[in-house]
Amino acid sequence: MRGLSSSKVVLALDVDTIGEAKKLVDNLYPKINIFKVGSQLFTAYGPKVIEMLHEKGAQVFLDLKYFDIPNTVAKAVAAAARLKVKMLTLHISGGKEMLEAAVVSAKEQEKTSKINRPLLIGVTVLTSKNAKAEEVIALAKMGINCGLDGIVCSVNEAAILRSKIKNDFIIVTPGIRLNDSVKDDQKRVATVSQAVRAGSNFLVIGRPILKAKDPLLTAEELLGDLYGRRD
Repeated sequence: MRGLSSSKVVLALDVDTIGEAKKLVDNLYPKINIFKVGSQLFTAYGPKVIEMLHEKGAQVFLDLKYFDIPNTVAKAVAAAARLKVKMLTLHISGGKEMLEAAVVSAKEQEKTSKINRPLLIGVTVLTSKNAKAEEVIALAKMGINCGLDGIVCSVNEAAILRSKIKNDFIIVTPGIRLNDSVKDDQKRVATVSQAVRAGSNFLVIGRPILKAKDPLLTAEELLGDLYGRRD
C-alpha cells in the first residue's frame, strides 16, 4: 500500500500546549517520525501544530474523525490535503455517500494541487467501547469498498479483518501499551508484538510515552519490540 513495507510507530500528541508537543517532537524525532494530532491540540492551535511538525521534518496523522454531511466532509478533506498531512480519519458510520465524497475530494486535490493525497483511514468502533467482531467487519468492508485506504481497529479485530477482506488495505491500531495489563479508558489494547502479529501497519502510542519519566528511553524500548531487538 503506497510504499508501506513495515509497521511504523505513531506518537499521539495528546497534550495541552504546542510547547509540550514541540518538546516531545524535539526529543523523539527522528526515532519517531509520524505524530498524531487530535482534536485536543488542533482545536487549541489549528494548522500551527502541523506547520511545527513539518518544519521538523515529521509526518502528520490528523485524527479529527470527520463525521458530517458529504459536502462538509469533502471540503474538510480537501483542506487537510492542502496542509499536506500524511493521513486522516473519518467515521465509517457517516455512511457511503460521505465516504465516497471524501475519496473523490482527496483525489481531486492530488490532481489539481499536484500533491500526494492523504491516506484516508476509516474509524470502525472506538477502542473505549466494546465491539462485536461482526460490527467491525461490516463497517470495515463498507469503508474499503468506498475507496478508503485503511481502517482503525483494535488488535482484537485486525487479524480477522485481514482474513475477511482480501483488498490491500492499511490497519491502524491505537491503544498500544508496554504490556496488556494497563488499559486506562481503552478496553481493547495491545502490546507492540501483539499488534504486529495481528497485521497492524501503524501502531498508535500515547500515554506510555507521554507519561514516561524518560519518553525517549520508553520510545526506544517500544521500537526495540517492534524490530525484534531486545537487550
